[in-house]
Amino acid sequence: MKLYAGIFASYLAHAQQRRNLQVLAFLLLVFLFLLVVFSIGFLRLMEREGQTHSWLTAVYWTIVTMSTLGFGDITFTSDLGRIFSVVVLLSGSLFVLVLLPFTVIQFFFIPLMDVHRAARTPTSLPPRTKGHVLLTNFGVIEQTLVRLLDQSRVKYSILVEDQQEASNLKDRGFNVMLGNLDDLETYRAARADQAALVASSSSDTRNCNVAFTVRELTSAVPVVCTATNAASVDILELAGATRVLQLGESLGRALARRVLSGDAKCHEIGRFDDLLLAEAPVVRTPLVGRTLRDINLPAHVPVNVVGVWERGHFFAAGPDTVIHENSVLVISGTKEQLQQFDSLFCIYQTCEPKALIIGAGRVGNGAAAFLEEQNFQFSVVERQAKRNRDRSRYVIGDAADLEVLKQTGIDDCTAVIVTTHDDDANVFLTLYCRKLRPDVQIIARSNLERNVSTLHRAGADYVLSYASVGAVAFFNLLRRTDLLLVAEGLHVFRLRTPAALAGKSLAESHLRVRTGCNVIAIFHRGVMDSNPAPNKPIPKDSELVLIGDTQAEKRFHESFL
Repeated sequence: MKLYAGIFASYLAHAQQRRNLQVLAFLLLVFLFLLVVFSIGFLRLMEREGQTHSWLTAVYWTIVTMSTLGFGDITFTSDLGRIFSVVVLLSGSLFVLVLLPFTVIQFFFIPLMDVHRAARTPTSLPPRTKGHVLLTNFGVIEQTLVRLLDQSRVKYSILVEDQQEASNLKDRGFNVMLGNLDDLETYRAARADQAALVASSSSDTRNCNVAFTVRELTSAVPVVCTATNAASVDILELAGATRVLQLGESLGRALARRVLSGDAKCHEIGRFDDLLLAEAPVVRTPLVGRTLRDINLPAHVPVNVVGVWERGHFFAAGPDTVIHENSVLVISGTKEQLQQFDSLFCIYQTCEPKALIIGAGRVGNGAAAFLEEQNFQFSVVERQAKRNRDRSRYVIGDAADLEVLKQTGIDDCTAVIVTTHDDDANVFLTLYCRKLRPDVQIIARSNLERNVSTLHRAGADYVLSYASVGAVAFFNLLRRTDLLLVAEGLHVFRLRTPAALAGKSLAESHLRVRTGCNVIAIFHRGVMDSNPAPNKPIPKDSELVLIGDTQAEKRFHESFL
């Protein structure tokens, strides 16, 4: 009884449940009205047939007939009475089909299921929980981040305010905790003071509330928030955020870094301490048409070719890898080594870079800011006039209009950066630009990871998703540069040398063949070997820096860890 009393009390606290009670009250009133009308009709018709019955008998007959039980102890003898019996029977059947299921489902089944779900969704984490990540939102960024955390065996919990959402996430296999995000007790129950990171990617105002509330509990745990508006950065930092990420601008700059310059000079795309990772185009260089074994690049410059891009597809480099006209080498080395590479190949001039940016939102403007810093020529096409910042560079119009594209330089640009916030529009524009310019470099933004492959098929050379850039940004702040996103699904990761590899050479381990990963450097006692020899044993107390896609990294963990 206490259980159902509690359930009834909870119903009164929610608008939807109160509406259900109003519907039930209406149905009961209709039932009472029908009961009275049919009972009066029963008495009048029985009098016409010469039978006399009490009101109690009338109510009894009406209920028995409406419920379809039909005992048959009281019956009409006239045709009119029998027709009346059929009307009562059909009315009762229809009403029972409405009232009974509604009552059972809304007031018994659903409340019991809610109680069951609530029992399955925890409202606190075990006292010994520590080193975990708390997520205060579950969007596209968090979905990607959860995969990275699972892969790295990092515990996490998603804080959810809505019971139904929490139950759905729980049923999908995610770690969830129920609680209000603006309540200090929620973070105390989530052991936020023992967490490795609190990540919040909701609205700027919600992120501010989260950071401020967590800071009431602890000042030591990192709180990382996203900011949609630049003006919110200072406010979030004042609220207690350790780091504020402007992901739109970061994504735009990451896309712009993919624009290849007019020569074969390498361009840095990431680093681990003193180890730099760079890309270098090979168009119109003596490297085209030859294998890495034939080139023997280490004999000329001590850099490590770790992979090759071919129209958006990454291939781990091996001795038999053939370099094509549209290939882009992914190389690693120190700053001095990369400068030596440039001294050999940047003499092969092609043309001055000129980029066309489609979309002047936060991502597009971030790309424009980076290109301006690099003194690259660029123009921007944008449909909304209010985003027109620089009349000399920004053109107002629809990028689907050929005349607008010609006005912004589609015929002579070397790269197109597609940055709209609509994945369907990005696929459309990528396909359109590829048909117009088969030779141009196309760099595209994707909001959802599932559309990355679609954009590649549409003709994009490089694709970065908002979800991956945001997830890796959060993850890097947690792991402190143990992971670097090179491109969509392609990671550079650093870890201690597994016991299964210690003392073996790279050639003996067959690491690239077994996993698809390439070792780009080995750190041992503070010394970095940026171009490890294939036959040199891997020191026991060393760290490996590897490059590979998600599946290659998974195979490495399964094979050696």
